[in-house]
Amino acid sequence: MHTTTYHSQRRAQRDRDLLEKALLSLATGAVGFFFFFLLALGGFELLHLTRIYPGVSVAGVPVGGLTETAAARRLSERLVFLQSGQVTLRDGDRTWVYTPAQLGLFLDPEASARAAFSVGRQGNLFQRLTTQFAAWRDGRGLPPALVWDERRAFEVLTQLAAETDVAVVEPTLQINGTEVVVLPGQTGRALDLPTSLGLLSAQLHSLQNGSVPLVVNEVRPVIADIEGQADLARRVLSQPLSLVMPPNQGDQQGPWTFDPATLAGLLGFERVHNGDEASYQLTLNSQALGSYLAELGPRLARYPQNPRFTFNDSTGQLELLQPGVIGRALDVEASLASIREKVMRGEHNVELAFTFTPPPVSDQATGADLGVRELVISQFSYFYGSGPERIQNIQAAAARFHGLLVPPGATFSMAEALGDISLENGYAEALIISGGRTIQGVGGGVCQVSTTLFRTVFFGGYPVVERHPHAYRVSYYEKEDGNRRNPRLAGLDAAVFVPLVDFKFINNSSSWLLMETYVNPTYSNIQWKFYSTNDGRSVDWETTGPTNVKEAPKPSYKENPDLPTGEVKQVDYAADGAEIRVIRRVYKDGALFFEDSFYTEYQPWQAMYEYGPGTEGMPPEDTEEPAAE
Repeated sequence: MHTTTYHSQRRAQRDRDLLEKALLSLATGAVGFFFFFLLALGGFELLHLTRIYPGVSVAGVPVGGLTETAAARRLSERLVFLQSGQVTLRDGDRTWVYTPAQLGLFLDPEASARAAFSVGRQGNLFQRLTTQFAAWRDGRGLPPALVWDERRAFEVLTQLAAETDVAVVEPTLQINGTEVVVLPGQTGRALDLPTSLGLLSAQLHSLQNGSVPLVVNEVRPVIADIEGQADLARRVLSQPLSLVMPPNQGDQQGPWTFDPATLAGLLGFERVHNGDEASYQLTLNSQALGSYLAELGPRLARYPQNPRFTFNDSTGQLELLQPGVIGRALDVEASLASIREKVMRGEHNVELAFTFTPPPVSDQATGADLGVRELVISQFSYFYGSGPERIQNIQAAAARFHGLLVPPGATFSMAEALGDISLENGYAEALIISGGRTIQGVGGGVCQVSTTLFRTVFFGGYPVVERHPHAYRVSYYEKEDGNRRNPRLAGLDAAVFVPLVDFKFINNSSSWLLMETYVNPTYSNIQWKFYSTNDGRSVDWETTGPTNVKEAPKPSYKENPDLPTGEVKQVDYAADGAEIRVIRRVYKDGALFFEDSFYTEYQPWQAMYEYGPGTEGMPPEDTEEPAAE
């Protein structure tokens, strides 16, 4: 039993020894293999320390085992597509062929080699070895490093745009003479540079020959329809344009007509934008038409005029003599607006627009309304010996004042009320004083009327604003009833010569003043009446009469070749000069209201004669001057 146990133990020991030797031998082999592996791996890495790992290629060109410099050189030699490849740009049937290099695409061999060299050199040791093994086993292809100069491609596309693009043409409207001309538009084409550049980029970076369709957009005219405005212009020019007055104006004037040729010069077409859309609008030259209306306006203007009345002394009531006149003024802006509106509707008759102003006094006014209740002053002057022409002028001038109303507080201008003294307004030629001479002139005798008004104002106690005496003493203005001459009336005359010499006074009462004038050729007098309300005023006056009298110069004689031999004609008449001062005191309810004075200096006036050539003997003695102002 002991022997068996002993042998069993010996066998077990021997087995253990054998196992230990086997394990030791195995361990020694593994260590040797690992050492050999490490030695081989180190040699591999050392060999590729400056070289690209095996299996790496760029754009199909193998560069494994090459240095970066050698790899860059190989890529430059083999990748010739950029210089020899063909990229076709296409627009319909038209084509343009370029190399990638012409379109700005270039190889960067150094960057490509650096990218190849970097394969298997990133990450930890395990990641690097895995990448190196995979490249060696399966290969690792890299795209080339390219540089694309988009500016070159953009320049190429811009040059092509000059061939592909077609400018859009907007339709236009013109007026040629009186004809409306329509010029049709044209659809344009425009190369879409950004989109086309994107398509080109994709084709270039594929490094393959290929075709790139250019993107060309259609550009339609902004203005689509112009026939409507063209038809409107034709309707406008089909007939003359007439401007007319509103109805019921009494002094109906016009019409003012623009023939089609003139109207065409006032028309035009304006381009109007509405968001992305546009259209043509027929327009009217408002500036030119406005200037025309501005010139027309003064001829159509009418100032408001109060009605004219007479006072019925029996009833104490006003009787309408002449209706009032509503004032009007051409409203240029409103007329322009109306013309534009009507013309744009194709209408050819346009009513002008006016503003109307009623007079201060209505036709229905009563004496109580105006304070015209009684006769407050009346004055006469006499014109014995006046010829028919002078009497005609007195009547024409006096009629201008018959029935006139003067507002309370107003300054009355006789020249303004007289207006134009002309043959057309009913005046005749008679003797007047002008330029230091007594000559024939239109309106001789009007100063008989102004003198009568002055005396009515003077004795009525109204303030005088402006008064001018005559140059010399005129006998008419010193005459009384019965053709008697009264020197106390000297200095109570007033001259009016429209528009330079005026007579003005103030109605300084609180009531309106009504004027009435009556000319009686039979009795050679003119009467002026003021109707108003008696406010208690009275007049006291005194005069120096003619003083510092200066004799008239000796007569002068002048040959007139138009007169026959032996005929002598007196053309001006002698009058002594003098100075006169008149003082007036106006009282109101017994108290002095105001005081004024009127100074007159008459010039000595020379008689003048004209005679025919060869006339002998003395001229006749000077006579009293005839009916001059």
